[in-house]
Amino acid sequence: MTPMKPLRYAYAVWELTLQCNLGCVHCGSRAADARADELSTTEALDLVRQMQDAGIREVTLIGGEAFLRSDWLVIAKAIREAGMACTLTTGGYGISAPTAAGMRTAGIQQVSVSIDGTRDTHDRLRGRSGSWNACFATLQHLRRAGIATSCNTQINRLSAPELPLIYFDIVAAGCRAWQLALTVPMGRAADRPEILLQPSELLDVFPLLNELARWARRDGLLFFPGNNIGYYGPYERRLRSRQGRGAIWEGCQAGMNTIGIEANGAIKGCPSLPTSTYVGGNIRQKPLREILRAPELNINAHQGTPDGASRLWGFCRDCAYAELCRGGCTWTAHVFFGQPGNNPYCHHRAITRQKNGIRERLILETAAPGKPFDHGRFVLEEEPAGAPWPEADPYHFSADRIQWSRSPSAAGVAFPILG
Repeated sequence: MTPMKPLRYAYAVWELTLQCNLGCVHCGSRAADARADELSTTEALDLVRQMQDAGIREVTLIGGEAFLRSDWLVIAKAIREAGMACTLTTGGYGISAPTAAGMRTAGIQQVSVSIDGTRDTHDRLRGRSGSWNACFATLQHLRRAGIATSCNTQINRLSAPELPLIYFDIVAAGCRAWQLALTVPMGRAADRPEILLQPSELLDVFPLLNELARWARRDGLLFFPGNNIGYYGPYERRLRSRQGRGAIWEGCQAGMNTIGIEANGAIKGCPSLPTSTYVGGNIRQKPLREILRAPELNINAHQGTPDGASRLWGFCRDCAYAELCRGGCTWTAHVFFGQPGNNPYCHHRAITRQKNGIRERLILETAAPGKPFDHGRFVLEEEPAGAPWPEADPYHFSADRIQWSRSPSAAGVAFPILG
């Protein structure tokens, strides 16, 4: 019998349930209620065994809100007993001291809590009053239980001005790492295009991120830019210095060493990717090892080769970094345009466009249908780089809106209330 080819996957992000106790404006999965067909406890524990057999070394539990599933600690304990690391990403609303103690007993090793602004902005984005206070109470409960804590933040036009203030808050709360990602139009975020950064606004976002990365190095905070932050601008090496290797973007890793698992057993190469296009199979129909070889998961099999750059179009097609970059984050490009290969959220692109006297603007053309992990369609329009910004755009982000301190002289802005 011919032995099976070794698998390359090492990391899984597992949506245990789509049930959630928040109503985040930017939620890609539109989490609220549990899926009607979520895996049973028996099926979930069998999936743990299959992940162990496939060589997965770490599992991050997400939702919705993972802890709203009654058997979640049983699953977490099984992951640990199978020799895999187990971590959690949470909105942080409702984790009590006893829950944190139970998490420690089950073996959960690290928890990342989502912080998306100062109190008012965070509560507005998370759709629930008191959610900011709850996050920091959760961080305290976790620390006292002996669980390492980190934070993650979505960067959009509401949160970007407050990134320095978020930094101060999470350092004071004892967090050891901070991961950031740009908000993109998936799920509910697709319904609120006005809060998404425009490509030219990256020219003010990236100097800010560079300064925050400098602070983080000084203070010993691990600073992790997400896969849709980059690429090849003047701050690339500093922003990615904690990630090792060449400290530059080396292409989308979806399907390279990561899998995403939906609560009903659907498997895709990245937890953020749209379900309809990128699911390679369901464990109820096929074993995990078989699904991991599906073409939908092997979208980046030709990384670093001319074939890997063949799907590029628009600006990315003729970019000098095309073969290595391959259009940046697959998720980001797809949810803007319905296909990968042309990424509007690129620092190098924004700089190049500016040098050529051009500013790009993303305009929603087709609305999202309203399903989990859905997206609409945007078009890119070009305008002169020095043209006045439209007056009917109260969320416009620029460097003078960054709040560097809480002093009365801080350059803040009062944003309109989201409906």
